[in-house]
Amino acid sequence: MQDTHRAVKEIYSTLHSFFGPQGWWPVYSDSGPGYHPGDFSYPRSEMQRVEIAFGAILTQQASWKNAEKALKSLINHGLLDMEKILESEREKIEELIRPSGYFRQKAERILGFSSYVLENHGSLQRMFSQDIDALREELLSIKGIGKETADSIILYSAKKPIFVVDAYTYRIMERLGIIGRKDYDEVQELFHASLKRDLESYNEYHALLVELGKNFCRKKPFCADCPLKEICPYNKKS
Repeated sequence: MQDTHRAVKEIYSTLHSFFGPQGWWPVYSDSGPGYHPGDFSYPRSEMQRVEIAFGAILTQQASWKNAEKALKSLINHGLLDMEKILESEREKIEELIRPSGYFRQKAERILGFSSYVLENHGSLQRMFSQDIDALREELLSIKGIGKETADSIILYSAKKPIFVVDAYTYRIMERLGIIGRKDYDEVQELFHASLKRDLESYNEYHALLVELGKNFCRKKPFCADCPLKEICPYNKKS
């Protein structure tokens, strides 16, 4: 297990050296800069907190490219405000977020999320004043918010240290021989046990794994140029 923890740390170091800082989660509202490498002060406003939370819902079962189109439509129509979005016609929201796919379902989830937050807390800032465990439990109680979405909201919108596990994480760690099965809690605990409980490193590591997954460790991987090819058993088999 000690070797596994060391490998997790070394992977982070290698990816960070190769790709550099990623500047996640990108924010475009409220004069946001998009990606912001090395600047962990975002989100800086309630609007940006809402943007990230909505983005986490929109990217469910969708590429970020398509989720981003939907998100920018909401921004352009002034709907990164939970009160305003609840006052809007549902059909309008569905049409605006259509590029993200499953747009009827996601509209329902955004509306349900907004209604819950306003009724129970009044704002995301107040909701995020809880400790991580209480916040996660509450987020998971909201219809349509699963573990990956909840943890994305906690890490990137609430700015609290929790590791986000996604499809890229599973694929990369399986190919590296570090995990044997896709169990969210077990994989998350591996990262929590291997790394210092730190907002910045969790933020960067998750983003770096996404970057590796998009560019090299695809379903049909490009092993020859992968920065992890020297330590990857999958590369040696292919």
